[in-house]
Order: sequence, then structure tokens, then C-alpha cells
Amino acid sequence: MLNIPAPLLPEIFATHGRWLGAKPAIVAPDRSLDWRSLDAQTNRIANALIARGARHGDRIAMLMSNCIEMAELIVGIMKAGCVAVPLNTAVSDASAAAMIADAGATMVFATADHAARVQPVAGVMRIEVGAVASARDDSASAAGWKAYPDWLGTAGVEPPKLPIAGEDLCNIIYSSGTTGEPKGIVHSHQARLLWAYDVGLALRQHSGTRSLIVTGLYSNISWAALLGTWLSGGTVVLRHGFDVADTLAMIARERITHTAMVPVQYQRLLDHPAFAATDRSSLQMVMSVGSSLPLATKARLIETCRCDVVEVYGTTEGILTALAPEDAQGRLASVGKPLPGVELSILDADDRPVAAGQAGEIVGRSRFAMDAYWRRPAATAEAMWVDADGRPWLRTGDIGRLDDEGYLYILDRKKDLIISGGQNLYPADIEAVLMQHEDVGECAVIGIPSPTWGESPLALVVLKDGGFKPRGAGDAEQIKDWLNQRVGKQQRVVAVELRERLPRNPTGKLLKRELRAPYWQDVRPGG
Repeated sequence: MLNIPAPLLPEIFATHGRWLGAKPAIVAPDRSLDWRSLDAQTNRIANALIARGARHGDRIAMLMSNCIEMAELIVGIMKAGCVAVPLNTAVSDASAAAMIADAGATMVFATADHAARVQPVAGVMRIEVGAVASARDDSASAAGWKAYPDWLGTAGVEPPKLPIAGEDLCNIIYSSGTTGEPKGIVHSHQARLLWAYDVGLALRQHSGTRSLIVTGLYSNISWAALLGTWLSGGTVVLRHGFDVADTLAMIARERITHTAMVPVQYQRLLDHPAFAATDRSSLQMVMSVGSSLPLATKARLIETCRCDVVEVYGTTEGILTALAPEDAQGRLASVGKPLPGVELSILDADDRPVAAGQAGEIVGRSRFAMDAYWRRPAATAEAMWVDADGRPWLRTGDIGRLDDEGYLYILDRKKDLIISGGQNLYPADIEAVLMQHEDVGECAVIGIPSPTWGESPLALVVLKDGGFKPRGAGDAEQIKDWLNQRVGKQQRVVAVELRERLPRNPTGKLLKRELRAPYWQDVRPGG
């Protein structure tokens, strides 16, 4: 037989190192690596991990701000047969320690700005990039943190002699925690490979791709750009974080072809004074993900960027749809169709599939779905719906509908649904109207207690240009009257409250649970 088994990601990186050589693989503010150097460096990381006692399947955590070291560590951990556990840097110290403990990590890497936050956890040593150590290394424990180059030491650049199977664990990515306690989402090497293929096809990534990453490398959003671009042999341009002026400058200077950001980031780019003058001619595809992209923002992106705009709906657990640019005309409100290898269904309140056009909970199955929630069999079981043929489907907790052609429309989060007088109200419908007001920059509609209706909608608004007035100010009343003239009678809000900001997680998702909590604390604790 002349054919060979399909290579997994570690083998593909090695192949790129051999055949792409001096082509840039990653460009960062402080240094860059070509494909030959990235392959050699990630081999060194794998060999250093193994030399320090890392075993097949060990979980290696990272509490790191965006940097080239984190990107290469992700690949090096894969090559060592270990499991990458990137941690959200915006969580509290206690939450970070809890996730490290939950993962059972045997080693932790941290950038200098987060090193002091990593508190001792049973079986885990503090590590930095600047500083790295292993729980199994007593001498490292006595010496404390090690500088990253010192940790790498004289590790060799030869590929580690380790068999890695498709079913082996590749990563654990913790959920954002917007609706509860974060859970570790487990993906195998095979699932990650297939996911990277499908994302790459949806985003039309190619060997000439230059992908700008401004979101944290702990996020699945960033992994889509990172792994999809690298799978195709393209170049990643990595920034330390999102800054509007810097992002616009990078698009022009680095001739960016692709990027993936969340809606609020695109909104800020469009509103920045330098946007119109920025050379955006290199852009081929921009992806919006993380939360629904307001129709007005989507339309402005399509009109002004003069490139393909793709809105992606998905879950880290393993469901993904995309609205292809050629299908967007007349369907701007849709998030597209499932990617190849993804199936979708809509369930009513009794978990029965509904016909096209009817609303219900979105469930799906895919070839790149998670294995499980890490060490949480009950949560895994709760996240599944089993159909009449015994096949498991992933629940999303989102409410949506499929039209006659199979295009998906997101209506709202199941937990954000407002039930007023027995009627289902979707906050997203009200928010879409509210965003058309000329003074509204951001908004959120939540349900608050009503002695008459059970729940009533309340609008929380951030004015454009940072404008803010105390609650009860004339602007709020004007916006309320304007809105209530344009929505259905049952959708009318009881009030508009002006806020200086709305709470979001680092990937841009509104934390509606936090917004609801003060209003419900005497009714149903926790909102």
C-alpha cells in the first residue's frame, strides 16, 4: 500500500517546517518565526517537557497574555503528547487556581504579568514565561521561577519519538462561564484536525493567508484563526491584545487578508476616525463570532471593507455554521448553514423536533464535537439530547429557527428568554430595533420582575461617544418612547436605563446573568 494515514496537526506542522522553510509562520511584536524555526522550536519545547517528566496525556496549563511563546507552546505541548489547557486571563486568581486544579495540571506556564496570580495548587508548581518549572522537579521548586530560555535549556530540535493517535486528547478549553461555572471542554487530536479543516474551508484560508489575531489565545475564536491558518501554511500576525488604532495600522502594514473578531470590536473599528483612511485593500475575509453581529454593523462591514464578511455561529463544544458571502444577500439576519459534517435540529419545549420556521432550542452533532466535559459525566449527560435512533446531539441553550432552505436564524439564549404574560419575548428582537437609534452605542434587554406579567423587558443602554447621564435623565425617556413606538405592544420596555458600560467577557459576550442579578436577588437568587 502506497497510501499513508492522514497526518494529525503535529505531523502537519513538521511537514510545513520541511517544505515551507523560510516562509513566515508567525509575526509578533517582539520577534517572528519562519516555518523551519517554528518546527524546530516546538520540537525543543516537546523535548524539554518530556525531559522534565511530562508524560503522555499530562495536562499543561497556560495563564498567559498573547505572545509568541504561548503560540509555540500550544504546538509543543501537542508534539509532546500532552494536553494543552489555555486559561482565560480575565478570571479571578481563585478561578484560575480552580481551573488548574480541575484540569489536574502537572505544569503551568505564565507570562510575567500573570505569574504572581498563580497560587500554589496541589500538584502544580508556579511557572512563568519568563518562568517555567515542573511539579516533579524539586530543584525547580527550591529555585522558584525560571526564565523561559533557561527552561528550554539545551533541549534538542529533533522530533520527539512519540506515537500520537487521533483519539488522544489534544486540549481542554474552559467555557466562558457566562451562564455558570466554567467547564473543561475536551477535544481529541482527530476532532481538532477536522475542525481546523472545516474552519479553514469556511474562511477560505490558503497558503497566502495573513491572519491577524487580537483576541486571547485561550479562546476558541483565536484557535480558529491560529490552527486554520497554520493548517493551510499561511502566516499568523499576533498582537498582544485589541487596540483599535493598532489593529487598523496592522491591517495596512502587514497586508492582512483574514481576521476573526467579535461584534463589539468591529463596531469600534468602524467608528474610529482612522478607519476611513486606513488601507484595507488586502482584506479578503473577516469573520465575526462570539455573539450575534448587529445587522447595521454587518451591513457597514460589507459596504466599507469591500471584502467577504462571514458571520459564524458556534460552540466550543462542537457546533458550527457560517453564512457564506454569496448567500448573504437577503439573509443578513441569518448565521448561515451548518459546515460539512455538522447536523442541526430545532427542539420544542418537550424535546421534539419542529418543522422549518418554528422556534426552539438548537441542537447539533458534528465530526469534531467534544469528547466530553472534563471529569463531569453529569454535566456531559445534561448537555446531550438523544434522538429516536439513539444518536447523541449537543444542546446549545440557544433559541433559533431554520427556514425552508436550511438557513439558521438565532433568536436568543434560552436563559435570556423573557416570558411576559405567558408570551415568549426574545430580547435580541428588541435589541435589534434599539441599535437603530442614532445615540445608542451598545444595549442589552433583560427581563425584570413584574407583579402583573411575571417578567417585563428593561433596556440598558450605553450611549455613543461615551456619553452618559444618570438614570431618569431625559435621554433615557426619549429613547424609551422612540423604541416603544417601533416594537410590538408586548415588546415595549418598562424603562431605559443608561449605563457607562455593559459587562462583557474577554470574547465580547454580554454577561446578562450579571445584569439580571440585582433585579432578581430577592426573587430568585442568581438571576
